[in-house]
Amino acid sequence: MDLTTNYSILNTQKNYAIIVAGGSGSRMKSAVPKQFLLLNGKPLMMYTIAAFYNSETSPTIIVVLHPNQHQYWKELCIEHDFRIPHHLANGGDTRFQSVKNGLALIKSDSIIAVHDAVRPLTPIAVIDASFNYAAEHGNAIVAVQSRDSIRQLKNNRSAALLRDEIYLVQTPQTFQSPILKKAYEQEYNTAFTDDASVVELSGVDINIIEGTYTNIKVTFPEDIAVAEMFLKN
Repeated sequence: MDLTTNYSILNTQKNYAIIVAGGSGSRMKSAVPKQFLLLNGKPLMMYTIAAFYNSETSPTIIVVLHPNQHQYWKELCIEHDFRIPHHLANGGDTRFQSVKNGLALIKSDSIIAVHDAVRPLTPIAVIDASFNYAAEHGNAIVAVQSRDSIRQLKNNRSAALLRDEIYLVQTPQTFQSPILKKAYEQEYNTAFTDDASVVELSGVDINIIEGTYTNIKVTFPEDIAVAEMFLKN
């Protein structure tokens, strides 16, 4: 499979997905970065890429990986006969820099979704909804309402927050390209926890759309078992 970037495609395609795969596997207590861990016998990032490829919006896919992992990923693609076309970009020292490196490959006005590589169970309907909403309203951030009671701890005092006003943010986070590119012209700030926070600091209001509770981020060892259970169902 040829993963060489085709810049003519990148200059004309209207939908893109930047899949950020910078995890080290430290919280998984694994020597293998978590995006490469096996989920039902297949590297979990392959499920992530397939979800975007099979969506109605069918974006051009850019995978952002640490340069030292490019060759390993190519070998995994050969081993698992993974033929979905995608382009590789170099990951940076921060998620902010990694997304910025992916953005650098996109030259045309477009709709861009940024997604965690380790969210392999994102429903196709959610992906399409995020692109469609962002195309009309500028951006779309997938989130779910908290199911639990929430307390905030500040200065050693805890206070209850209204659960109905609390949303747990997921990905994809999808934007019209001029909005996202302008936001990423800012200097890096430690307050940047995701793309929505970057865009919000540039002065743009953030729109929330409904996600799903099965759209889990694989972070801890037990998450693999949960993901496999969801896949079975």
